[in-house]
Amino acid sequence: MSSSPAGAPEPVTGDVLLVDDHELVGASLAEALCQGGERARFRPAHSVSDLYTAVQGAEPGLLVLDLDLGTDEHGRRIETIPVIPTLRSCGWRVLVLSGSSNPLRIGAALHHGGFTWVSKSAPMATLLVAIREARAGRSLLPQARREELVHRYLEWDRRQRAVRAKLATLTRREREVLDLLASGMRVQAIAEHFVVSLPTVRTQVRAVLAKLEVGAQLEAVALVRSVDAGEEAPGVPGRRVR
Repeated sequence: MSSSPAGAPEPVTGDVLLVDDHELVGASLAEALCQGGERARFRPAHSVSDLYTAVQGAEPGLLVLDLDLGTDEHGRRIETIPVIPTLRSCGWRVLVLSGSSNPLRIGAALHHGGFTWVSKSAPMATLLVAIREARAGRSLLPQARREELVHRYLEWDRRQRAVRAKLATLTRREREVLDLLASGMRVQAIAEHFVVSLPTVRTQVRAVLAKLEVGAQLEAVALVRSVDAGEEAPGVPGRRVR
């Protein structure tokens, strides 16, 4: 059964634009949609700049957008979540298409303006139905599941903000000490690294623990490692994408 975000959106009148870094997926979907009578176009994109070029001059309609566009020259994921609000403000309805099933990333995409989400691993027939339904203002993603995904992301984001706020209270030297602890360096080695006394570093460590409101160095290290931990943490608007 189809569901949709509150407000029962009207059908979009513009073209269906598919933006993906995998030509086989995007081109195949566009061809199948055209054969079914839809106005659909595929545009390959391997960067955010490519994405903006793809939508430039097009009549805003339904944008079938890959959640990420591969990796950059430094091996970092090219995330599209941060640009979804801009695309929405330009009039695009965004269907997020992704090979990732990570609930945080999906929830982030939905919270920041994604209309619905469909897995790339879904059968072609399901993908085509999802696109046509999204164009008509309906979603195959059950509302309860959508709310669950968004809630999970918002809880993660709340914890991230709380940790970032605590880390922001550290002095530059305290943060350097914490980062060295997180890298596995012991207090004695840190003292030698900064050419200061052992009691000085121990005082700095106590200050770090107090500001982070934890009772042990291991807790402090776990806390700092939890910020944007892992490659699957979502990049979001207003925050540097890792």
